[in-house]
Amino acid sequence: MSGTHDGVSRRAFLGSVGATAVAAVTLDLDAAIAASAKAEAEGVLANSFGRIFQLPPFVNASNAVRAGLTEMGKAGGIMDAKDPLHFGPIRLITEPELSPNNVDNPTQTAGTTFLGQFLDHDMTFDETSPLGIPKRPEDSPNTRTPQFDLDTMYGGGPDVSPHLYQTNDRAKFRIESGGQFEDVPRRSNGSAIIPDDRNDENMMISGLHVAFMKFHNRVVDWVRSQNLPNTFGTSRLHVLWHYHWIILHEFLPQIVGQPLIDHIMRNGRQFYRPSTPFIPVEFQIAYRMGHSMIRPSYRANLRGDTGNAPFFGFIFDPAGEGQADPVDLRGGIRARRRFIGWQTFFDFGDGEVRRNKRIDTKLSTPLFHLPLMTIPGGEPPISLATRNLLRHVTWSLPSGQRLAQTMGISPVDTSELAAFNIGIETSAPLWYYVLKEAETLTGGQRLAGVGARLIAEVFIGLLQLDSQGFLVNAPNWRPFLPSRTSRDFTMLDLLTFAEVDPASRRQ
Repeated sequence: MSGTHDGVSRRAFLGSVGATAVAAVTLDLDAAIAASAKAEAEGVLANSFGRIFQLPPFVNASNAVRAGLTEMGKAGGIMDAKDPLHFGPIRLITEPELSPNNVDNPTQTAGTTFLGQFLDHDMTFDETSPLGIPKRPEDSPNTRTPQFDLDTMYGGGPDVSPHLYQTNDRAKFRIESGGQFEDVPRRSNGSAIIPDDRNDENMMISGLHVAFMKFHNRVVDWVRSQNLPNTFGTSRLHVLWHYHWIILHEFLPQIVGQPLIDHIMRNGRQFYRPSTPFIPVEFQIAYRMGHSMIRPSYRANLRGDTGNAPFFGFIFDPAGEGQADPVDLRGGIRARRRFIGWQTFFDFGDGEVRRNKRIDTKLSTPLFHLPLMTIPGGEPPISLATRNLLRHVTWSLPSGQRLAQTMGISPVDTSELAAFNIGIETSAPLWYYVLKEAETLTGGQRLAGVGARLIAEVFIGLLQLDSQGFLVNAPNWRPFLPSRTSRDFTMLDLLTFAEVDPASRRQ
């Protein structure tokens, strides 16, 4: 990408923000990140989950309820798409008709899933609340900051987390390879040296993490080329504002639709209105809608496997357990073929991109057999659907119908849940209800109703309440790093600037 630095001038950067604002926000950001990292290390992070609505639970907790929810979320049950895995990972991609219960989403590419997972890890992490045992959200610490501050990548910065940064250039991240292309730093046992192990659960999220690190390092080069002050702090601010732009202008419209975003930005948030940002448990559960978007299998890259063939794999496969170079796409391992070719996940215009699955009440079959390495604490159940459903009992969450009534939204029908005989056919678990809304009202192409309103208000609220964000400090700011369209800045542009795009790799 020769000439990239010359394409963005120092005047453009300072003109869009203001030199004084840059310095002030950068210092505030440095202090906030360092304080948060120190508090987390000392176990005194002043942050917990909370509620938006004070409403009764969807059902009273009991052993019968837990058993019914476990049955509802089991492998082969009502939520299992029953993908014919025996056809193998390649045919399930190239012949989507083989999975009639798990339909592709024409409006989203496969990368939307993993960008959504990356965002989730950036704002929330619940390590302590037990599955299916009621607990007050206020008593459960969120071990991430409830902001889009990339603390999963930056840690406490080079002073507090020096192991994340280069020893000879503390403004830049350590990035390794060992495969054909970049990888996160790893210990001898393969575990990632990053602030949040969840960003190494699968190859895609790990690849996205290292792409953001490379993006930061490229921004450092640009900041230095323009002789801007405070290299690390200015670079991080620049990264964060472009990241926030992508969240608001690319990711969120795909998930909830632009009209709802425009309405909230114009008229304000109606339900999520705190003075200090926090993660509501209603949101924490509704946002798990992304699990429905996961494909059973992916093409990781075009020329990574033996003989320069594409590397295809299931998202998770029990056969991969204990393998030095697993047949599936789990993380935690370095090998030559274990890198991501982003043309599969974002549309570079070369015809290679693949699609998400629709947001509906069916999950891909491999998600009912999670590897224990992907589960906090490594404890069963191994069905992702069961784990999500038991969380409703943990948080004593109201039903989807009750939230619809409270929000003034027409409810959707969930009478099929009468089969479980626990009284949830008109009082559905919120996560299931959000999926059913999307399935019923948009054909699974995006969220609607309760789910859309919850996700949109919390996302926008977190951005509007971020004292270091551009919405607070420079609402008229616009991205100015190189763009493929010259009108916007998207994940394609971030990956290209980071030099992990297909053209940069010649792959």
